Amino acid sequence: MTDQNIKMVITDLDGTLLNNNREVSLDDMKSLFWLGEKDIVRVIATGRNFFSLKKVLKDNFPIDYLIFSSGAGVYNWKKQTLMHSQFLPDFEVEQISKILIEHRVDFMIHEMIPENHRFVFHRSENHNPDFERRIKVYKDFAFELNPKTEKYDHACQIIAVFPNNIDLFENIQQKFNDIKIIRTTSPLDGDSIWMEIFPKTVSKAYGIDWLCKKLQVNPKNTISVGNDYNDIDMLEYTARKFVVNNSPADLKERFPICKSNQDSGFTDALDRYLDFL
Repeated sequence: MTDQNIKMVITDLDGTLLNNNREVSLDDMKSLFWLGEKDIVRVIATGRNFFSLKKVLKDNFPIDYLIFSSGAGVYNWKKQTLMHSQFLPDFEVEQISKILIEHRVDFMIHEMIPENHRFVFHRSENHNPDFERRIKVYKDFAFELNPKTEKYDHACQIIAVFPNNIDLFENIQQKFNDIKIIRTTSPLDGDSIWMEIFPKTVSKAYGIDWLCKKLQVNPKNTISVGNDYNDIDMLEYTARKFVVNNSPADLKERFPICKSNQDSGFTDALDRYLDFL
């Protein structure tokens, strides 16, 4: 592996850099250290909130920056400092919540960064095991919403949990204007669809663009690796892009493919990039 004008490498975390055991392979760890030795900026862009991410990455993990909560926050990993964050204003949180309640959608309202692992939730009458599973995972930080008494505050994001029914997802999506809606496959059951609702400027691509401008990195010198629908804008933004082989079929038809997350796909993507030059 040799340096060929790469200035920044961005990778998704779950299902991409992490294998199915939520570990990073030895080859991928070596690649991260190699990038650091070459002064190439290493970035993880993930849908995870910061609290969740700290469960799987140690403070000395070999990256430089973290784009988390699908781009709502940017963090300097080496200095352990928050660089940038965004939020939904209280009046929008209230409007969105009322629409979701009216359509009997299960959802969670997350507090502002860095406390966005805390949330209030509204439960409809629908059978929704994935929604209940997420509440259980965050049971110490989850509180039930009472629509009659709730005082809506600013929020990092709202997450609505749907069964694997894209028509239902798209029908609800059409109810909203001037906000950013990101489709994500549930990391809990690998099947349900999460509708992540953010300010309209939030996305992984926005976070990468903000960081590129901050560090004066030309997007032409970037490469990204992803695996899911919430990676699409990131993949479209970077000059080179790959999806791991465990990605959904429609994404593999759309983007170049590297090996799976079980077979050091991150390292394979870097090798394939160099083969293009």
